[in-house]
This record gives sequence, C-alpha cells and structure tokens, in this order.
Amino acid sequence: MRLTELLQRAATELELAGIEEYALEARLLLGACLGKTRTELFLLGQEEVVEAEQTKYLGFIGRRKNREPVAYILGEQEFWSMPFFVSPAVLIPRPETEFLLDRVLALVAPENLEKGALLDLCCGSGVIAAVLAKETGKRIIAADISPLALAVSRHNLCRHGLAGQVALVQADLFSAFRRRCNFSLIVSNPPYVGRFDLENNLEPEVAKHEPRLALDGGVAGMDFILRICREVPRLLCPGGQLFMEIGADQGEATRLLFTEGLKDSPGFEKIEILVDYAGRDRVLHARMA
Repeated sequence: MRLTELLQRAATELELAGIEEYALEARLLLGACLGKTRTELFLLGQEEVVEAEQTKYLGFIGRRKNREPVAYILGEQEFWSMPFFVSPAVLIPRPETEFLLDRVLALVAPENLEKGALLDLCCGSGVIAAVLAKETGKRIIAADISPLALAVSRHNLCRHGLAGQVALVQADLFSAFRRRCNFSLIVSNPPYVGRFDLENNLEPEVAKHEPRLALDGGVAGMDFILRICREVPRLLCPGGQLFMEIGADQGEATRLLFTEGLKDSPGFEKIEILVDYAGRDRVLHARMA
C-alpha cells in the first residue's frame, strides 16, 4: 500500500471513531512509526510501505481508536520544550502544570532557593522536579506514593542528566518526612478531580487510560488539598512558599481552607489563587509568615 493510501485509510478510521484531530494524529503516528518528518511524509507519499510497517502503524491506529492517548502510544510527551517518557503509570503532563511552573519560577523568593530543601510533592513523571532542577540548578526532593511513577521519574531524570540533582522518595504525601522539616519551597500537583467528574465528565482518553491514583481527589476533589493544608505548616520554614495546582472550580474553597482552616496553626502571611491564561483558577500560592 502506498504511503498516501495508508495515511488516508488511517485518518478515515480515526474520524469514524470520533477522534477530533484525526488527520493530524494519523500523520503524527505514521511519522513516528516510520521515523519520518511531516515534510518527508509528503515527499514520499507515492512510495510503498512495507507490510511490517503497515502492521505496526495500523496497530497504533487501533489503539488510538480505543481512545488511548497518543502520548502513551508513542511513550513520549513534550513538556517545557523537553521530551519526557510517559506510561499509563503516570499522568500525561499538561499545559496547566507548565503554568504552575511558570508561576513558581516567577514568584519564588530568591532566598527560598538557598535556605531550605525544595520538594516536588506527588511527582508522577518527574516533570516538575526535572524543570526545577534544570532551571534553578538546585537539589530537589521528589516524592510519590507509586513505585511505578517513581520508576518513570527516574527514567526521565536520567534521560536529562538530572538524576544526581533529584532524590526520589516513596511516600504518601508527607509520610516519609520528620515531624518538623525545613522546606523553603514545596511544589505540588496532587490528585484533585472530584468523584462525580471522574465517573461521568472526563474524556475517554483520561477516564479509560490515565491512572486513577493520580486523578482521584475524593468526593469533592479536595481530599489531598485538605491533607496538604493541614500538614504543610510543620514542613515549611519561616517565609517558605507552597505552590499547588488545583481544579478550575476549587479556588475559593482552597483559599478558605488556608485562611479559615489554619487558625490554630502557624499562619501564612500571603495566600492567593493565581489565574491561568484562560482566566481560570489554577494555582494556590501560600507563603509562611
């Protein structure tokens, strides 16, 4: 079968399966399968594709028709202009988390990169730890409850030559740390999807394929946010900062947790909800007094 015929067949199958960007994804998967750029695919359109490559490509298309994300099929996702390995053990890195990191790097106090430890909490694929290590040059601690996610993190850190800068820790949130710690910066993308949305409102790519462990934030999506709120005062040093990704409908509830729910704990001198480029609540920024 000629390349153009194979590409057209695949695009049609994806369109019938309800894939919105069917033409783009058919071309992307073919390019990855054959090791060709978009321009090369165009120039070689009349060439025959050998049977083994046809079989591999149509296997990719079959997986995508089942709504498996392209990133899992290819085993890679770009984030912060860097390639990262991804598997169904971890969430696929998203633009919302790039916004989180953008705000961290813009707003972190310079002294907080020097005076205490830096923590990536719920590290998943390791993208936050990798970017922090790359952009700050500092040592990072990265924690996650899932050993499979930590293996993905390790792969990505080694890939980018950052393994020596990041210590990986298996922990249920802060469970691996002492009663008192001295973190000057904590960055977290915890599970924050509510149970109803998890069961009814997510796209098939997310609901069927991404890890529930990294998504499920409890009935209202606030379980992990509440736990972090309760535990973080003992872990941040004076002046230490917390940046946490949240759901677009969780800004006010999160702000109230950190203002009203901590009256008997060491206080914060600053609590703000940062709005992303689409105008949605996206990041909690809190700084200890």
